[in-house]
Amino acid sequence: MEYYQLIVGLLLLLALIDLIVGVSNDAVNFLNSAIGSKVARPRTILIVASVGIFLGAGFSGGMMEVARSGIFNPSQFMFSEVMVIFLAVMLTDILLLDAFNTLGLPTSTTVSIVFELLGAAVAVAAVKMMGNPDAPQLFSAYINQSKVTEIIGGIFLSVLLAFSVGALVQYIARALFTFEYKRHMHGIGVLWSGIALAAITYFLFIKGLKETTLLPHSILDWVSDNPMLLFFGSMGVFTLLSYILQKAGVPMLRLVVLAGTFALAMAFAGNDLVNFVGVPLAGLESFKAWTDSGIAAPSFPMVSLATDSKAQPLILYAAGLVMLITLWTSKKAKTVTETEVNLSRQAEGSERFQSNILSRSIVRTITASSKVTTSMMPATWKHYLEGRFRQNKPAEQLKTADLPSFDLVRASVNLTVASVLIALATSYKLPLSTTYVTFMVAMGSSLSDRAWGRDSAVYRVAGVLQVIGGWFLTALVAFVVAAGIALLVIRFEGTAVLLLLGLAVFGLVASYRYHKRTVKNKERIAAMDDSLSELSALELIAQVRQQTAQALEEVAAIYTLAVDGLTREDAQRLAEAKRGVKELSAARSSLRETTYNAIRKVRERHAEGSRALLLNADLEKDLIDSCTQVVQITRKHVNDVLLPLYPEQSQAVLEIQTRLKSFLNECANTIRHSGYDQKKQLNEKKRALLGRLEELLTHQAAGIQDRRYSAKNSGLFFNLLLESKDIIAVSFRLVKLHHRLQKSLDSDSAALFIAQDELPGEG
Repeated sequence: MEYYQLIVGLLLLLALIDLIVGVSNDAVNFLNSAIGSKVARPRTILIVASVGIFLGAGFSGGMMEVARSGIFNPSQFMFSEVMVIFLAVMLTDILLLDAFNTLGLPTSTTVSIVFELLGAAVAVAAVKMMGNPDAPQLFSAYINQSKVTEIIGGIFLSVLLAFSVGALVQYIARALFTFEYKRHMHGIGVLWSGIALAAITYFLFIKGLKETTLLPHSILDWVSDNPMLLFFGSMGVFTLLSYILQKAGVPMLRLVVLAGTFALAMAFAGNDLVNFVGVPLAGLESFKAWTDSGIAAPSFPMVSLATDSKAQPLILYAAGLVMLITLWTSKKAKTVTETEVNLSRQAEGSERFQSNILSRSIVRTITASSKVTTSMMPATWKHYLEGRFRQNKPAEQLKTADLPSFDLVRASVNLTVASVLIALATSYKLPLSTTYVTFMVAMGSSLSDRAWGRDSAVYRVAGVLQVIGGWFLTALVAFVVAAGIALLVIRFEGTAVLLLLGLAVFGLVASYRYHKRTVKNKERIAAMDDSLSELSALELIAQVRQQTAQALEEVAAIYTLAVDGLTREDAQRLAEAKRGVKELSAARSSLRETTYNAIRKVRERHAEGSRALLLNADLEKDLIDSCTQVVQITRKHVNDVLLPLYPEQSQAVLEIQTRLKSFLNECANTIRHSGYDQKKQLNEKKRALLGRLEELLTHQAAGIQDRRYSAKNSGLFFNLLLESKDIIAVSFRLVKLHHRLQKSLDSDSAALFIAQDELPGEG
């Protein structure tokens, strides 16, 4: 009894945690359009979504068939086996969703819960059928295979259909509205607002209120029997209302986006709530049925789970309250939302995802196809469409923190198309995923809206592919991990439960710390970006000088960690060096984007300053690239457990480490305090240090000829010294750059600016 009481208690605790991690991921479904378009203040958007969530939780019928009998046949499992399934599902779900939240990737909570149930049920069924020659024939009695096939088909259907329809509707909408959409709101805008509000209303009744007990069955039955009448009737009413409100000065697209946000939030709470509490409540009900039966746990069949059951309203409202608190406080929800908004933003900027061979191939294919299609189009059509998609933004507005990632036209398309697709799928009982639909509609509309330009397409496509890959990984990992946990609990019972609980706590704490560190770094970069963008030209140059000095000091610290880790064979120091150079690289990448945009406001009299900022950014990149190479080659050598450096090699690299660290710090102080009277002495130190590196390289070459050193050590030693030479040379170039810039600013004369032929040199 105590063992199962422990499991029930854990299930209820895990339900609370699952609500938090689940909402953190699913919030992107209803927040991305409103936040991306900045339809209102963040506080207003959250209030609208909160009302939708709370009402959705209360309106929810709380149907829990998926958790109880949708994936497996409960009559074939005993109470002890069902509790193992439920525990494995909840532990897996929390860890899986939290991992996606930490990485900032949206996934489907429905798909995760389904495949966790499937994996755990298959594992328990396999143990039951072990040694039975009729096992293959019995398998269908345990698992609802048709339901699983239906859900897998829904994944593909969600991705392809949502992307295609979203792209098509956005193309038409943009051709009608153009980017100067406010000029068209009294004409096509009125009709579009009526259609959009009708679609959202249709969605709200079909999806959000389909199981509510608060509306009379007669109304719900009428809606179910007359969906087209509901849609077209409400379209007429809303079109007339839009005309009146538009004449009164009400911004109708804002109303559409806020209404869509409310509807999606309400539907999410009303339908996806059982993904988080369905399994624990089924476990609690199973425990009550077993205790009342008086039968031993391994002998009590769970026939009761085959009947329909609804959660109590008090439980639903309590769950809704937890979801509300999470929505307002979860930083991971913001991270997931940022991923989708950044992938669909209209403006340029730093890209989170790196290109890969698949994304490059897709972009090349689409570009070539577009050229062929365009060449076949009449010149008049081509000119007309180009005019409809042209953006006429002043140069100073191309990069502004206050500008939305996309406009209200695209936001309304995202919400309207997603609402229609989800509502239609629900009415025809097709298993579309809410997450997949909302994400792919947003990506399709971004493509049609030309948000994925030549400078960003490969990165955006790579990001979309990574998210989609994560969806299929969700199903695989959910199945495998849940099955593994179920087998462990069956074999080791209480010991396994306590061990797995400890691992889950450790995983949650580790991901929290990782995410906190990542968010802190992003906030630091954002603060630096803001400080740069708000400065005058001279202040900007002075600030860049300070940040360049800081970069030199950070490179010195990272280089020291890498060499120490190499000579001591300390993997922890090398891991710290890798983390440091990664954070430095990310920070500088973002600052380069800010610098490029800040240069636009530098006056002509400081044109030399603009050029210097660009050169400074490039030199900093070279410096960080060399430092990254040092970290990579030292980590690889130690991680591959290769022979350590010979004593004379270790002594040499430690000598270089000490002298290089001192040199970089002197360069930093010279730039920070404009102590350019010391440049001559610094140049002499540079020459001496480079001379010492040449001596070591010559000595190493002689050692290779005499076969005193191994090939692996020689390669490491050579690469380390060569990268060190680059770091030294680039560091001194930065000193020269800032010295000449300072002289230019002091004299206000461009004639004193850097000569073109002096930049590549080292002296």
